[in-house]
Amino acid sequence: MRVLVQRSGVASVSIDGKVVGQIPEGLVLLVGFTEGDTMEQIAYLSKKVVHLRIFPDHEGVMNRSILDFGGEILSISQFTLYADSTKGNRPSYIQALKGEESTKLYDAFNLELQKYCHVEKGVFGADMEVHLTNIGPTTILLEK
Repeated sequence: MRVLVQRSGVASVSIDGKVVGQIPEGLVLLVGFTEGDTMEQIAYLSKKVVHLRIFPDHEGVMNRSILDFGGEILSISQFTLYADSTKGNRPSYIQALKGEESTKLYDAFNLELQKYCHVEKGVFGADMEVHLTNIGPTTILLEK
């Protein structure tokens, strides 16, 4: 399981020009799964995301989590996090978990996050357009 975490100002996800998820500020998560990912990994990474101290304190030091900051999460499924481009110029996505299994894990991950804060989502498998203002910029890759 891989989660690309981006600290964000306003962020939204649209499908065919219609906004399906939007946050005023917080974290944008790009989430991908591979064979063998478990509920234990989902629980671990959801806690890691919400406790990750990447928001500034009163002195401007990244010392606060989203729980301290009070932002929201925009979660986007992203199978291309498992792209392998070591052989040629066309990436292979064979390591990305397919369809129904991945959908179940994505839904479970979002349910875990919702225990901590408000979560907006994209639509699994849809062709989405994501807009965000990356603050910092701060982008961190978590993997378990």
